[in-house]
Amino acid sequence: MSQPEISPQPDGAAKVSFYEKRKVIYAKRVRGYFDNWRIALVIFTQILFYVSPWLVWNDRQAILLHLVERKFYIFGMVFWPQDVIYLAALLIVSAYALFLVTAVAGRLFCGYACPQTVYTQIFMWIENKVEGERNARIKLDKEPFSARKLRIKGTKHGLWLLFSLWTGFTLVCYFTPVTELLNNVMTGDLGSWEIFWIFFYGGFTYLFAGFMREQVCKYMCPYARFQSVMFDPDTLIITYDPERGETRGARKKGVDAKAAGLGDCVDCGLCVQVCPTGIDIRNGLQYECIGCAACVDICDQVMDKVGLPRGLVRYSTESAMAKHLSKKEIVAHIVRPRILLYTVILVIITGLAAWFLAHRIPLKVDIIRDRSVLAREADDGRIENVYMLQIMNTEEQPHRYRVTVEGLPGAEIAGPSEVDAKAAGLTSFNTVVSVPPEAGKTGSNQIHFEISAIDNPDIKVREKAAFLLPQ
Repeated sequence: MSQPEISPQPDGAAKVSFYEKRKVIYAKRVRGYFDNWRIALVIFTQILFYVSPWLVWNDRQAILLHLVERKFYIFGMVFWPQDVIYLAALLIVSAYALFLVTAVAGRLFCGYACPQTVYTQIFMWIENKVEGERNARIKLDKEPFSARKLRIKGTKHGLWLLFSLWTGFTLVCYFTPVTELLNNVMTGDLGSWEIFWIFFYGGFTYLFAGFMREQVCKYMCPYARFQSVMFDPDTLIITYDPERGETRGARKKGVDAKAAGLGDCVDCGLCVQVCPTGIDIRNGLQYECIGCAACVDICDQVMDKVGLPRGLVRYSTESAMAKHLSKKEIVAHIVRPRILLYTVILVIITGLAAWFLAHRIPLKVDIIRDRSVLAREADDGRIENVYMLQIMNTEEQPHRYRVTVEGLPGAEIAGPSEVDAKAAGLTSFNTVVSVPPEAGKTGSNQIHFEISAIDNPDIKVREKAAFLLPQ
């Protein structure tokens, strides 16, 4: 781990700084097995993010969290604010999935799918294309200011800004219909909150992926700090094999390294050059390591060149390194109490959420009794209470609903008993319930409304309400 900086003072005291001064990291580009996986996941996640708002379902945007209408469209499902329980379930499932992945394979999410990592990779790709590889970037930064340097740097930052604004625009497309938002951009008729979020999200993408990069992972991300509580000796991490690699050092062709007292590590330093957080994996596991395996790819290539076996730097576990376990034994150690507990909890929560979602009734009803008139006597002597029913049809097809009431002898609907509800809409209407005066006790009596779709008897909701009988 990084050590605090200690600066001597004139009076002999020592000033300790626990914030390491940032050193610009010029990460070298590496190609290999794990880098191909990173590229594939970057492409997959970004296609998912940038293309999803343009998908159409039932003549509308397939994924739309419409804040103005307070409706959330996810393909064929329509969610209302009352469905917040499903959001809670999604967050719980995501958290346990992250715990499970971390316990099994360390910071695999950080290295391959975290938005910070993904956007940093994209920005670095743009940087490499415009400024060149590592040595060219270092040389360019050391050059004095010139028209050439201004042109190259301006091109890079211009592309970064365009990509960031596109990212901010795409985010807002999930909350405002994309066709409407695009038309507003073309006509200059954007709303204030839309302008704010496009530039806010785009600005932070530009700042985090373009400038802060590893600083976000080291100092701002809470996951980097509490990940250690989910690690154990059988968690897969990026490891360096010191028994095989030490004593490290360069060697000439034809020299017997073992006879010279050297290990397999040729001390080329490439594992440090390719690391996006600038650490030396040979110093052991460090919280800055995001598990991207760039050092594994480059070390394997070096081993190939010098004719040594791959795997000097590899995915392994602390137990495997200490006990010299084989790959088969490492896999066997994955099934352990912590993993079983996370898996069981995750399966139970996911199964329950899926079951409730599959059996969700696409109808919600709120019943409000008219408080301005507690109760009234009709011409025939019956007692009446007035209610307002709010019917939320969460399906994307209209329905006609029938309203019935029970709970008191002789209770019946004296007002409208059927109502039409438009697709994915909210319908409000007033109805009157009447009962004989001797049907219940004086004061509040519990009754039940049943609202059912005439065209589909399986769609029905039963709600309770209070009926007041005067003295």
